Amino acid sequence: MNDDWYMLAEEERLFCDVLARLCADRIAPKAAETDETSAFVRAQLTQLGEVGMMGANLPEEYDGSGISAPALLRAVAIVAGACGSTASALTAHYLATDSILIGGTDAQKRAWLPRAAAGQALGAFALTEPTAGSDPADMKTRARRQADGWHLKGTKCFISNGGVADFLIVYAVTDPEKAHHGISAFILPKGTAGLDAGPPERTMGLKGGHVFTLNIDCQLPEAALLGEEGRGFRTAMQVLDNGRIEVAAQCLGMAEAAMQVACEYAKDRVIGGKALTDRQGIRWMIADMGVAYRQALLLAQDAARQRDAAHHSGGRFSLAASMAKLAASEAAGRIADTALQLHGGYGFTRDFPVERINRDLRIMRIYEGSSEIQRNIISGQMLA
Repeated sequence: MNDDWYMLAEEERLFCDVLARLCADRIAPKAAETDETSAFVRAQLTQLGEVGMMGANLPEEYDGSGISAPALLRAVAIVAGACGSTASALTAHYLATDSILIGGTDAQKRAWLPRAAAGQALGAFALTEPTAGSDPADMKTRARRQADGWHLKGTKCFISNGGVADFLIVYAVTDPEKAHHGISAFILPKGTAGLDAGPPERTMGLKGGHVFTLNIDCQLPEAALLGEEGRGFRTAMQVLDNGRIEVAAQCLGMAEAAMQVACEYAKDRVIGGKALTDRQGIRWMIADMGVAYRQALLLAQDAARQRDAAHHSGGRFSLAASMAKLAASEAAGRIADTALQLHGGYGFTRDFPVERINRDLRIMRIYEGSSEIQRNIISGQMLA
């Protein structure tokens, strides 16, 4: 889709143009092989680091790209349209670096963010637990203060990048009596004694963006505490506001890719002497895909603009982020399914990308807050 829809500054257009060429030339050609082999997308992330995409969510102060939220929305969509696995690992990295940017001390930001922006340190965001997915306040991981620091113990699950990251942001309860006000966050560097990652989960889609179960039993220095004690839950919720817009971006990118291949297939496919696009029913299916895409795009752009405004005002944009995530994930699922239907039996084969896109998109209605959780958030704010 035309970048005019994102109302980008000229330098942001150039950034997205360079990124689009990289994705078309070097990342998209590997997407099918990545899906077949389930190989982690390390090389693709390195390539993104070369053009500044690993720090696109960060300000220039920490060697980030310093682009606007609408530009980041478009950039993530470009990556996702080329390879969903790569976009998944990239945005998981953003969750970790956003945690430091929002909740960390100045020293922590300067120690980690420039390296992360350069692609030299990959991050992971460890919030979800087996019994605390949709309700992080019910987490069981504990961090207990000791004379020389902290003892961190617990289990995290479905942690993207968890077993391959150079650092993890781990959320844990430091004061069980204070509910969500008693949750803090910690920085765990790779190789910390007592941090054990199992093998990657065998997932339905996004097979090159690995997710892990983490068993944690670590002694940590005082400096491992991210920012202030007791502010972890607030940091996590602010990070997830950002992350939900980035999920919307992934959905837009994959939906756009599905629409494009479906339209080209329908124009080329001839049955009974007529192209599929000469049939009214097919044209209506294409029109419905376009409308669904545009609706989701406009909600995501609105959320991105609110994200920028909140950065300056200190406000929140949770309602807009939840609406964008819900609308984009559900619209993308319908669009990809329609694109597969337009391919007929060929859409059910791995020879065409719509099969992979359908699998890659399915998790978008679950992670970073399921569709049901988003509806709870939206209705709660509407009724407040």
